[in-house]
Amino acid sequence: MRWHPPLPTYTDDAGTAWHVHRAWHDKKPANYVLEVLAPGQPGVRGAQISHGRFALLPEDDPELPALRAEREHGEVIAYRPYMRAIIRADGRYIKIFQPGGAAIPAERCAQMALLLDAGAFTAPEILHQSPDTLVFRALPGPTLREIGENHNTVDEKAFAATWAAWSRAWVAQLTAASDATRRESLGTLPVHSPEVEVSVVARWLKRWLHHADRVPALASQREALCASADHITTNLLGAAPDPMVWNHGDLHDMQVIARDGGPPFGLLDFDDTAQGEAARDLANLDVHLELRLRQNTLTPERYVAAHTAVMAAAEQLQVSQGRLDAYSDASWLRLACSSLPARSNLATGVLEERAQRPQPYGSSNLTRCQPTGFGS
Repeated sequence: MRWHPPLPTYTDDAGTAWHVHRAWHDKKPANYVLEVLAPGQPGVRGAQISHGRFALLPEDDPELPALRAEREHGEVIAYRPYMRAIIRADGRYIKIFQPGGAAIPAERCAQMALLLDAGAFTAPEILHQSPDTLVFRALPGPTLREIGENHNTVDEKAFAATWAAWSRAWVAQLTAASDATRRESLGTLPVHSPEVEVSVVARWLKRWLHHADRVPALASQREALCASADHITTNLLGAAPDPMVWNHGDLHDMQVIARDGGPPFGLLDFDDTAQGEAARDLANLDVHLELRLRQNTLTPERYVAAHTAVMAAAEQLQVSQGRLDAYSDASWLRLACSSLPARSNLATGVLEERAQRPQPYGSSNLTRCQPTGFGS
């Protein structure tokens, strides 16, 4: 089987160059679905690659029937073909699901009204909902990622102060979500146990192997990722978990809005909220910070400031280093199973670096600052 990984840019029949923003494995090997954008073109489009051949998808998505009408209200800013889309409209965001798919996300958002500490975090107000859509009021302010990339109006002191404020707010949020008045609401959320995390890792790896299993050029990467999955399984299941607390479920620096640089911060996207170990969210956030650093979109100085804030929250929440490392490895493996070769190769290399570190998983030291090969 020939391997046709997604390229950075494709040109359509009209001569328009489309940049691949995100990509996902399709059902058949060598096939992919894409989110693409082009200079001068509003929003994003869906596309596909079939055995190396690029084609834009029709704007009407048969699996997302609500998209046809809702796209008239604004600009499609995120789109996974056949799965979901987000439209930015005037003062609001419209999230599109498969038919009936909005019910559980709406329920999760309602639960957040009971679980969020109003002094620490706030969630977007739902203006309207249907079986296929959720319409949210826009929250003002930049995301933490946007602040990290802003060197014109955000200096190093302000950046570090924002992250320190986030760290205190995160500790306050997890403490509040576990108090007696919210315990019943917390108990209604699904449980994301270490066993569930292992099953998620296995599912990502299985999907990647489905596309890579017969590609000779990927033999060494296959071996590395399978070894990493075994290592992650051992460490997630081989030690006692930390206590279960509230989890956001997909925490990264694009999910947090810094309103005036401090609390209450805006918090987005509760589709995967659950009960789980505090290490799960903190590890995922920290991995995305390191990814930004390695992709040169976050400076080493700013990485250290943000990473230090994450570690401060972990220490206050009494997260063990072993659990943080185990969930970090799981996050890196998911990134390594990306269909984009550059990201997959980077994350695989990080997993191999991490496997060489002498620090035992049982260590309680939470002072690690710099990833291998980076200086301040």
